[in-house]
Amino acid sequence: MAPQRYDLKMDLDKTWTVFDVFTGLPADAWGVPAVGLDKDYADDLVALLNSLDLKRRVAQGDF
Repeated sequence: MAPQRYDLKMDLDKTWTVFDVFTGLPADAWGVPAVGLDKDYADDLVALLNSLDLKRRVAQGDF
């Protein structure tokens, strides 16, 4: 299985950030940094972004 590009981390204020594991930076969710999220939304966003990334890699032959 290919490594997942996006993951979660809890911030000091108990909100969640979705981050790019390759860069360490917050994920860019359509022009908005994925920070200050509630857990359910962050979980869904991680699943969506990882799915889109896998689809892109398969289409490019990277996987």
